[in-house]
Amino acid sequence: MKASTGVRTVTAAIDQKLRELFSSPELLQELADQYGFSFDILTADLDERSIGSRAGSPEQLVTMLAKAKADALMPQLEARPAQERPRFLITCDQVVVYKGRILEKPESANEARQFISGYSEAAPSTVGSVLVQDLSNCGQYSAVDSATVHFRPIPDDTIEQLIQEGTIFYCAGGLMIEHPLVAPLISAIEGTRDSIMGLPQRLVLEGLLAASDTLPSHLD
Repeated sequence: MKASTGVRTVTAAIDQKLRELFSSPELLQELADQYGFSFDILTADLDERSIGSRAGSPEQLVTMLAKAKADALMPQLEARPAQERPRFLITCDQVVVYKGRILEKPESANEARQFISGYSEAAPSTVGSVLVQDLSNCGQYSAVDSATVHFRPIPDDTIEQLIQEGTIFYCAGGLMIEHPLVAPLISAIEGTRDSIMGLPQRLVLEGLLAASDTLPSHLD
């Protein structure tokens, strides 16, 4: 998608991980439509598991990963003709923290089963980072948000259905609160649903405004 020349449109390139945090692309498109920006989806060639420590701070880890993705994506943007480059680059990362342990995307059915069954015993928390860079002036904004979700007992057959369907393998900790099999099992949420789903709208909007002081007024 070419960067729009419309005076009321903010253009952004968004890393593939952010896109994968949604079961439906309509959720991301809804945010873009609501606040008036178009977007491209880019894929960073990055070995995420080689970056940072899974035994340390989850906040530091997701911040490092968002920055690493931005660094990896920048050459793709610089290779474009100037008129096709977006105004902003938005990258993110998310992990789930369960009983003090950092969980990433499950790598097997057994791991997914272990992750999800545990959520009946103790509430998992999400820790997510957002990095917004204004490519026109090198402005930058980085922030972290967290939220916690409490579940009722999760039936074994529900877990098996989720594994068979496969979408949970794209989610940190196999946690996918918007899934129709999962949503009825939620008893309480501390924080916001969009934060748990991987895109804290507040941080994205704060980032767009903080990285630049020349945005269209409808974003303010």
